[in-house]
Amino acid sequence: MGVLRVILTIIFVLNCIALTVVVLMQEGKSQGLGAIAGAAESYWGKNKGRSMEGGLERATTIMAVLFFVLTIVLNLNF
Repeated sequence: MGVLRVILTIIFVLNCIALTVVVLMQEGKSQGLGAIAGAAESYWGKNKGRSMEGGLERATTIMAVLFFVLTIVLNLNF
């Protein structure tokens, strides 16, 4: 079980670094009053999932779930 724990710890550290990079790559959502007018339409647009921003949000969600799962697994006493 020691080898498995080391492998999971390495994956956990790499996931933490990648999650930090992906979050820092995202654009800020607060654009002041401009978000109320025309910028809000581009945010809720149909092609958001195909854009780079949509991909970054999806990657953030996946890595955050992996972070929590690995955190729980690594804290189990097995």
